[in-house]
Amino acid sequence: MKLVWSPETASKAYIDTVKSCEILYESGAAELVSAMAAGWNAKLIAETWSQGGVISTSMGLAIASRHAGGRHVCVVPDELSKLEYVQRMGEAGMSPEVMVGEAEEVMDGLVGIDFLVVDSRRKDFARFLRLAKLSTEGAVLVCKNANSRTATTFKWRCVLDEASRRLVRSVFLPVGKGLDIAHVSAAEGNLVSARRDRGYKRWIKHIDQQSGEIHVIRK
Repeated sequence: MKLVWSPETASKAYIDTVKSCEILYESGAAELVSAMAAGWNAKLIAETWSQGGVISTSMGLAIASRHAGGRHVCVVPDELSKLEYVQRMGEAGMSPEVMVGEAEEVMDGLVGIDFLVVDSRRKDFARFLRLAKLSTEGAVLVCKNANSRTATTFKWRCVLDEASRRLVRSVFLPVGKGLDIAHVSAAEGNLVSARRDRGYKRWIKHIDQQSGEIHVIRK
Protein backbone atom coordinates (compact mmCIF):
# COMPACT_ATOMS: atom_id res chain seq x y z
CA MET A 1 0.00 0.00 0.00
CA LYS A 2 1.43 3.32 -0.99
CA LEU A 3 0.79 5.44 2.09
CA VAL A 4 -0.33 8.61 0.40
CA TRP A 5 -3.21 10.18 2.25
CA SER A 6 -6.36 11.06 0.29
CA PRO A 7 -8.56 13.35 2.41
CA GLU A 8 -11.36 13.32 -0.16
CA THR A 9 -11.68 9.53 -0.14
CA ALA A 10 -11.40 9.45 3.65
CA SER A 11 -14.19 12.02 4.00
CA LYS A 12 -16.52 10.10 1.70
CA ALA A 13 -15.99 6.86 3.60
CA TYR A 14 -16.44 8.64 6.93
CA ILE A 15 -19.73 10.24 5.92
CA ASP A 16 -21.13 7.04 4.41
CA THR A 17 -20.21 5.10 7.54
CA VAL A 18 -21.91 7.68 9.76
CA LYS A 19 -25.09 7.31 7.71
CA SER A 20 -24.94 3.51 7.83
CA CYS A 21 -24.22 3.27 11.54
CA GLU A 22 -27.14 5.57 12.38
CA ILE A 23 -29.38 2.63 11.50
CA LEU A 24 -27.71 0.53 14.22
CA TYR A 25 -27.36 3.40 16.68
CA GLU A 26 -23.68 2.53 16.81
CA SER A 27 -20.88 4.95 16.10
CA GLY A 28 -17.41 6.02 17.15
CA ALA A 29 -14.57 3.72 16.15
CA ALA A 30 -16.28 2.56 12.95
CA GLU A 31 -16.17 5.97 11.29
CA LEU A 32 -12.52 6.56 12.18
CA VAL A 33 -11.38 3.12 11.00
CA SER A 34 -13.36 3.48 7.78
CA ALA A 35 -11.84 6.89 7.03
CA MET A 36 -8.33 5.57 7.72
CA ALA A 37 -8.67 2.52 5.48
CA ALA A 38 -10.14 4.54 2.62
CA GLY A 39 -7.82 7.50 3.09
CA TRP A 40 -4.73 5.27 2.89
CA ASN A 41 -6.12 3.70 -0.29
CA ALA A 42 -6.07 0.16 1.16
CA LYS A 43 -6.54 -2.49 -1.54
CA LEU A 44 -6.74 -5.50 0.79
CA ILE A 45 -8.59 -4.90 4.06
CA ALA A 46 -8.85 -7.80 6.51
CA GLU A 47 -10.50 -8.12 9.90
CA THR A 48 -11.33 -10.71 12.56
CA TRP A 49 -14.81 -11.13 14.00
CA SER A 50 -16.59 -13.65 16.21
CA GLN A 51 -20.17 -14.45 17.16
CA GLY A 52 -21.93 -11.68 19.09
CA GLY A 53 -19.50 -8.97 18.08
CA VAL A 54 -20.40 -5.41 17.08
CA ILE A 55 -20.98 -5.13 13.33
CA SER A 56 -20.46 -1.38 12.81
CA THR A 57 -16.69 -1.61 12.29
CA SER A 58 -17.24 -4.27 9.63
CA MET A 59 -19.70 -2.00 7.88
CA GLY A 60 -17.19 0.81 7.94
CA LEU A 61 -14.47 -1.39 6.45
CA ALA A 62 -16.81 -2.61 3.71
CA ILE A 63 -17.62 1.00 2.84
CA ALA A 64 -13.92 1.90 2.86
CA SER A 65 -13.08 -0.93 0.46
CA ARG A 66 -15.72 0.32 -1.95
CA HIS A 67 -14.33 3.86 -1.95
CA ALA A 68 -10.73 2.63 -2.25
CA GLY A 69 -11.61 0.11 -4.96
CA GLY A 70 -10.25 -2.70 -2.80
CA ARG A 71 -11.19 -6.02 -1.25
CA HIS A 72 -12.64 -6.53 2.24
CA VAL A 73 -12.30 -9.96 3.89
CA CYS A 74 -13.53 -11.01 7.31
CA VAL A 75 -11.99 -13.97 9.15
CA VAL A 76 -14.28 -15.82 11.60
CA PRO A 77 -13.51 -18.83 13.84
CA ASP A 78 -16.48 -21.07 12.99
CA GLU A 79 -19.58 -21.55 10.85
CA LEU A 80 -21.95 -20.13 13.47
CA SER A 81 -20.01 -16.88 13.46
CA LYS A 82 -20.08 -16.86 9.67
CA LEU A 83 -23.87 -17.32 9.55
CA GLU A 84 -24.46 -14.49 12.01
CA TYR A 85 -21.96 -12.19 10.30
CA VAL A 86 -23.38 -12.74 6.82
CA GLN A 87 -26.93 -12.28 8.07
CA ARG A 88 -26.24 -9.05 9.93
CA MET A 89 -24.15 -7.60 7.11
CA GLY A 90 -26.88 -8.62 4.67
CA GLU A 91 -29.44 -6.71 6.72
CA ALA A 92 -27.24 -3.65 6.18
CA GLY A 93 -27.26 -4.28 2.43
CA MET A 94 -23.72 -5.65 2.24
CA SER A 95 -22.37 -8.90 0.80
CA PRO A 96 -19.13 -9.67 2.63
CA GLU A 97 -16.34 -12.09 1.75
CA VAL A 98 -15.83 -14.43 4.71
CA MET A 99 -13.10 -16.95 5.54
CA VAL A 100 -13.53 -19.54 8.31
CA GLY A 101 -10.66 -20.90 10.37
CA GLU A 102 -7.84 -20.21 12.79
CA ALA A 103 -4.99 -17.83 12.03
CA GLU A 104 -2.68 -20.57 10.80
CA GLU A 105 -5.36 -21.83 8.40
CA VAL A 106 -6.44 -18.62 6.74
CA MET A 107 -3.64 -16.03 6.85
CA ASP A 108 -1.60 -17.83 4.20
CA GLY A 109 -4.46 -17.13 1.80
CA LEU A 110 -4.38 -13.39 2.43
CA VAL A 111 -1.22 -12.03 0.88
CA GLY A 112 -0.48 -8.32 0.69
CA ILE A 113 -2.70 -7.01 3.50
CA ASP A 114 -2.74 -3.21 3.57
CA PHE A 115 -5.10 -2.68 6.50
CA LEU A 116 -5.78 -5.22 9.27
CA VAL A 117 -8.23 -4.89 12.15
CA VAL A 118 -8.22 -7.48 14.95
CA ASP A 119 -10.43 -7.79 18.02
CA SER A 120 -8.34 -7.56 21.19
CA ARG A 121 -10.96 -9.55 23.10
CA ARG A 122 -9.97 -12.66 21.16
CA LYS A 123 -7.17 -14.62 22.83
CA ASP A 124 -5.53 -15.23 19.45
CA PHE A 125 -5.48 -11.60 18.27
CA ALA A 126 -1.67 -11.35 18.53
CA ARG A 127 -1.27 -14.52 16.46
CA PHE A 128 -3.23 -12.97 13.60
CA LEU A 129 -0.94 -9.94 13.70
CA ARG A 130 2.16 -12.11 13.80
CA LEU A 131 1.09 -14.35 10.90
CA ALA A 132 -0.33 -11.60 8.68
CA LYS A 133 1.31 -11.39 5.26
CA LEU A 134 1.49 -7.63 4.91
CA SER A 135 1.89 -5.60 1.76
CA THR A 136 5.48 -4.97 0.72
CA GLU A 137 4.57 -1.26 0.49
CA GLY A 138 3.65 -0.98 4.18
CA ALA A 139 0.51 -1.49 6.24
CA VAL A 140 -1.69 -0.16 9.03
CA LEU A 141 -2.62 -2.50 11.90
CA VAL A 142 -5.50 -1.81 14.30
CA CYS A 143 -6.48 -3.50 17.56
CA LYS A 144 -10.07 -2.62 18.42
CA ASN A 145 -11.56 -3.09 21.92
CA ALA A 146 -8.06 -2.43 23.23
CA ASN A 147 -9.40 -1.30 26.62
CA SER A 148 -10.58 -4.84 27.32
CA ARG A 149 -7.42 -6.49 26.06
CA THR A 150 -6.35 -9.22 28.46
CA ALA A 151 -2.74 -9.12 27.22
CA THR A 152 -1.81 -5.93 29.04
CA THR A 153 1.86 -6.50 28.26
CA PHE A 154 1.23 -6.50 24.50
CA LYS A 155 3.88 -4.68 22.49
CA TRP A 156 3.77 -4.09 18.74
CA ARG A 157 7.40 -5.06 18.38
CA CYS A 158 6.57 -8.53 19.69
CA VAL A 159 4.45 -9.30 16.63
CA LEU A 160 6.61 -7.69 13.96
CA ASP A 161 9.66 -9.16 12.26
CA GLU A 162 12.19 -6.39 12.89
CA ALA A 163 14.53 -7.93 10.30
CA SER A 164 12.18 -7.01 7.46
CA ARG A 165 9.57 -4.68 8.97
CA ARG A 166 9.98 -1.49 10.96
CA LEU A 167 7.43 0.03 13.31
CA VAL A 168 7.15 3.59 12.04
CA ARG A 169 4.80 4.79 14.78
CA SER A 170 2.01 3.60 17.04
CA VAL A 171 -0.74 5.39 18.93
CA PHE A 172 -3.54 4.54 21.34
CA LEU A 173 -6.80 6.41 20.81
CA PRO A 174 -9.61 6.45 23.42
CA VAL A 175 -12.24 6.04 20.70
CA GLY A 176 -15.05 3.56 21.23
CA LYS A 177 -13.58 0.85 23.48
CA GLY A 178 -10.04 1.79 22.55
CA LEU A 179 -8.05 1.66 19.32
CA ASP A 180 -4.38 0.67 19.32
CA ILE A 181 -2.96 1.59 15.90
CA ALA A 182 0.41 0.90 14.30
CA HIS A 183 1.95 1.97 11.00
CA VAL A 184 4.42 -0.58 9.61
CA SER A 185 7.06 0.39 7.06
CA ALA A 186 7.57 -1.11 3.62
CA ALA A 187 9.65 -4.27 3.34
CA GLU A 188 13.40 -3.64 3.55
CA GLY A 189 13.98 -4.32 -0.15
CA ASN A 190 11.32 -1.80 -1.10
CA LEU A 191 12.86 0.83 1.16
CA VAL A 192 16.14 0.51 -0.71
CA SER A 193 14.37 0.74 -4.07
CA ALA A 194 12.34 3.73 -2.93
CA ARG A 195 15.47 5.55 -1.86
CA ARG A 196 17.09 4.83 -5.21
CA ASP A 197 14.00 6.05 -7.08
CA ARG A 198 14.03 9.29 -5.09
CA GLY A 199 17.66 9.85 -5.94
CA TYR A 200 18.82 8.91 -2.45
CA LYS A 201 22.60 9.38 -2.13
CA ARG A 202 25.15 8.11 0.34
CA TRP A 203 28.81 8.94 0.93
CA ILE A 204 31.49 6.25 0.46
CA LYS A 205 35.02 6.67 1.80
CA HIS A 206 37.86 5.08 -0.18
CA ILE A 207 41.52 5.03 0.91
CA ASP A 208 44.18 4.74 -1.78
CA GLN A 209 46.49 1.96 -0.58
CA GLN A 210 49.56 3.40 -2.38
CA SER A 211 49.32 7.10 -1.64
CA GLY A 212 47.27 6.95 1.54
CA GLU A 213 44.92 9.62 0.18
CA ILE A 214 41.30 9.54 1.28
CA HIS A 215 38.68 9.93 -1.42
CA VAL A 216 35.04 10.58 -0.54
CA ILE A 217 32.57 9.59 -3.24
CA ARG A 218 28.89 10.36 -3.33
CA LYS A 219 26.97 7.36 -4.73
